[in-house]
Amino acid sequence: MEITWYGHACFRLKDRNATIITDPYDKSLGLTLPRLTADIVTISHNSAHHNYTKAIKGDFKVVDGPGEYEIKDTFITGIHLIQQKKENKPRKRNNLFVFYMDDITICHLGDLNHIPTQNQVENMGNIDVLMVPVGGQQALNAAQAAEVISLIEPYIVIPMHYKLPDLAVTLEPVEKFLKEMGITPPTPEPVLKLVQSGLPEETQIVLLEPNQ
Repeated sequence: MEITWYGHACFRLKDRNATIITDPYDKSLGLTLPRLTADIVTISHNSAHHNYTKAIKGDFKVVDGPGEYEIKDTFITGIHLIQQKKENKPRKRNNLFVFYMDDITICHLGDLNHIPTQNQVENMGNIDVLMVPVGGQQALNAAQAAEVISLIEPYIVIPMHYKLPDLAVTLEPVEKFLKEMGITPPTPEPVLKLVQSGLPEETQIVLLEPNQ
């Protein structure tokens, strides 16, 4: 299977059965989303920076809530976690999704903004690839992201939801997260191609180039 990043929380997950797009955004984010085709579109929460399905082509199914789904021979589990309240801002509903593709388990945390409980982590199951927000504001900051990673213990971590050129929202740079993790910045990759037998033995951070 392969994973492509389009900036913010938007990814394309593709295997021999299906193409999934996560959290498509509109132009108010400051980025331009290419015209993408999908079989499945997942929405973590109701925001134009995460739910702009009009940008996606194809006869796709939208998954925007908790539950277990089987679409195009692809299994998806949606887990609903309400965000913790920050300052005077209202709490948002957030869905994280676990995808089962090519014998690989992938988790997209959406706009998670708090450390999940041990029970919530156990409900996710064993995660091979974790897409985690690291830029703060309404989602996890660098230190929180590092703690979540230590709880979930994935083989591969893909940071998302961080500062990019032209982004209309203020987020922290990914370098702050990499420093928190104690690693030197890896070379960004345009596409991540994975097979189950090729997963690393220890947690590895992978940076993806934002495809615009």
